[in-house]
Amino acid sequence: MKQLVLVTVASVLSAVISVSVYKYFETPQEVIIREQAPVRYTNYTEEVADELLSGSRQRTFLSSSPTNFIEAAESVTPGVVNIKTSSGGNMDWWSNNYGGSSGSGVIISPDGYIVTNNHVIEDGNQIEVTLNDKRKFDATLVGTDPSTDLALVKIEAEGLPYLIFGNSDSVRVGEWVLAVGNPFNLESTVTAGIVSAKGRSIDILEGEYKIESFIQTDAAVNPGNSGGALVNTNGELVGINTAIITRSGRYEGYSFAVPANLARKTIRDLKDFGTVQRGILGIGIDDVDNELAEDLGLASVEGVYITRVTNGSGADDAGLKRGDVIISINNLKTATIPELQEKVARYRPGNKVAVEYIRDGKKYKTNVVLKNKSNTTALIGENSLVKDLGFELRDLTDNERKKLKTEGAYVISITRGSKIERTNMDPGFIITKINDKKVSSVDDLVDLLEGATDKVMLEGVYENYPGEYYYAFPMKEK
Repeated sequence: MKQLVLVTVASVLSAVISVSVYKYFETPQEVIIREQAPVRYTNYTEEVADELLSGSRQRTFLSSSPTNFIEAAESVTPGVVNIKTSSGGNMDWWSNNYGGSSGSGVIISPDGYIVTNNHVIEDGNQIEVTLNDKRKFDATLVGTDPSTDLALVKIEAEGLPYLIFGNSDSVRVGEWVLAVGNPFNLESTVTAGIVSAKGRSIDILEGEYKIESFIQTDAAVNPGNSGGALVNTNGELVGINTAIITRSGRYEGYSFAVPANLARKTIRDLKDFGTVQRGILGIGIDDVDNELAEDLGLASVEGVYITRVTNGSGADDAGLKRGDVIISINNLKTATIPELQEKVARYRPGNKVAVEYIRDGKKYKTNVVLKNKSNTTALIGENSLVKDLGFELRDLTDNERKKLKTEGAYVISITRGSKIERTNMDPGFIITKINDKKVSSVDDLVDLLEGATDKVMLEGVYENYPGEYYYAFPMKEK
């Protein structure tokens, strides 16, 4: 027993001496425990509505880590609302409810301006907004833009939580994003995904001047999410969730959002003018395919091919020609038609943009002053007579005058529920006479309308339909 104790004590003393000698000769090792830095939020303490839409505060950093979803979700959820519309009629016998729809919206200023999709509110004349804190408000419609499927509504409230516009140009494929909305009337639902692609066109909007350059994500979006927020992990608004591609009617893996930079400009126009001020280059365009790239001697299969240039347009004034290939707008790459359309749609008539293009294998740059659909730099007034009647007009081009052998004013679009819509006129109608007086241009038409006090009779033609057509409406409601 004594021998066992002596062996044990000797072993312990030997171990202690060995460790002491090792520590005496060994240089101490420094151990650093690295912790991930939290998401940094920019603190906007004196933000006002105009600054929110100015785009002056745009991120220049990469997306933060996906482990920060919690902070981003908590930051943006209070600024996303539920929107319900009703028509006050048209009973839906299946559900025993009056006709209407529901979706989401994003508060963009503390005084109650809310952006949503046009298709969320277009079928109703009564709009109800429910905030994240359960308060309900009746909203008024400020303006709509079917060409981007956006709308702006307003509620009478102050001190509301709101989202800051981010820079959608800096969003990168593979970046984590969050979709916030009210699918199936489930309040404040947050889903996560990555950006799958940018500049997507899925051919869901209508009209000659539609703008489809969606951010595609795999964040789950379902009916009711329309008009909700797509945000980066820093809590900044980078898109307005708009559509899904589906065969079942439910989410199947891809969703699409209007880029924030396009939405910001559209909403600013609706707020300032009640309508969108759309600047255009005045060209016909086509994508560059492999065969065309080879014929033109291009280094890569990308860019936008000019098929025609409208006489007197901004592009014509700047010297652009048929056969040129546009590769950038204001130093932002335009590899496809949707990318070009989105970049140009951010500007108003009268704005100047820098266009880089390829001609005969060489790169050139020129500045183009954008014009409107009527081929002038004038802005559409908020209370203009033509807008109040409910249609957009432009002058006929020289080619149209020659082909149709007439002069007149071309009807670009017609506002839902307006006097003009009630006449059953369709877009594409060419007005040649008003009350039997000849119309040569939009200015002629406006002058004659301003002098009209009673019933107005519009006479004209459609390019692809034979014969003359007539539409009448009272200038003043009785």
